Amino acid sequence: MPQDVVLREPAPGDLGWIVQRNAVLYAEEYGWDSTYEALVARIVADFAEDHDPRRERVWIAEVGGRAVGCVMCVRDAAPDTARLRLLLVEPDARGLGVGDRLVGAVVGFARDAGYRWLVLWTNDVLSAARRLYQRHGFVLTAERPHHSFGRDLVGQDWRLDLHARSG
Repeated sequence: MPQDVVLREPAPGDLGWIVQRNAVLYAEEYGWDSTYEALVARIVADFAEDHDPRRERVWIAEVGGRAVGCVMCVRDAAPDTARLRLLLVEPDARGLGVGDRLVGAVVGFARDAGYRWLVLWTNDVLSAARRLYQRHGFVLTAERPHHSFGRDLVGQDWRLDLHARSG
């Protein structure tokens, strides 16, 4: 019987958990090296040191009182644009709707915060996440091969028009 997914604000230690779980899961599942952990640590540290709670937020997903996922919504350098960052769902919680709830929370928050656009950068190997983004209306805008995290990858830029209504 599936358990309810609860989304909450981060508690003390959760930002460190985001760094640790990203590093471990991406190393185990994709062979990414410590440069990915360094990137995640910088993203999380930047948020912790300076964020506007009206325009930026982190969500921790719990199932049965255990953290099983996370995502961030932060200001992008482009005007009127938010950026979805660091979506993660623990392997044993996949298929429970955790990722859908997290992405939906970011989309709703970004729209309510007055952003016009929601963007994200991902890699083509993350196929389950890409399918989730597409279901929420994101459109692929660019692809570029790159060598990062010890691997040859294809980076992808995705964009969602927050003023467009689906349906």
